[in-house]
Amino acid sequence: MKTDESQAGDRSAARPSLSAWPSFFEPFRQVGQAVATLFSPSADASHVDDAYRIRLELPGVEEDDVEVSVHDGVLTISGEKKEEREETDDERRVYFSERSYGAFERAFRIPDTVDQDRIEADFDKGVLTIALPKRADKKSEKKVIDVKRR
Repeated sequence: MKTDESQAGDRSAARPSLSAWPSFFEPFRQVGQAVATLFSPSADASHVDDAYRIRLELPGVEEDDVEVSVHDGVLTISGEKKEEREETDDERRVYFSERSYGAFERAFRIPDTVDQDRIEADFDKGVLTIALPKRADKKSEKKVIDVKRR
């Protein structure tokens, strides 16, 4: 049989030390990171001879809730997802409601070869496609420089 002294010792051993607290909060940090990436749309970037293309998957986002801008060589796509779903069935007394809201923003540094005045964006069935045409560089012609005598 355990004495009062040994039982007290067992209780203090069962108490978590202060060093255990950071690991206690770790799952909450992981959830926060998961929520942050939840509203970060997936993107694909590709390159063809005359342009670059960026495609973003934006399911549940309306075209009017998306903004595409370019400033100082950075293409920024931002927007907000606003989605509600509600189901009721009075006969079975079922009620269900879900909401999904969240703002997102993605930014891409674009090459100097992009003609920023000709960038186009197209939104179709939850997919945003951005075309970044390259500048038509004029072919350089050989120019002879006169050498002057002094």
